[in-house]
Amino acid sequence: MRVKIFVSLKMGVLDPQGKAIERSLHTLGYREVNDVRVGKYLEVNLDAPSRTAAELRIREMCDKLLANTVIEDYRFEIQE
Repeated sequence: MRVKIFVSLKMGVLDPQGKAIERSLHTLGYREVNDVRVGKYLEVNLDAPSRTAAELRIREMCDKLLANTVIEDYRFEIQE
């Protein structure tokens, strides 16, 4: 199974990298941009006996390593 994982900062958490990109876009003339949030995208190939087992393992991986759940949210999509 291929799993696509999306990690992003929780709403309300300051995103200095996103603000820097927003300012740079304004400098380049893209004034219509009013908010930029930066996150992480990961792809994982996983051997699992079932979709349910894959979901459980991916949640464990995200909670333990791939996302800082204090300040980040995550979601994932599983393709069989």
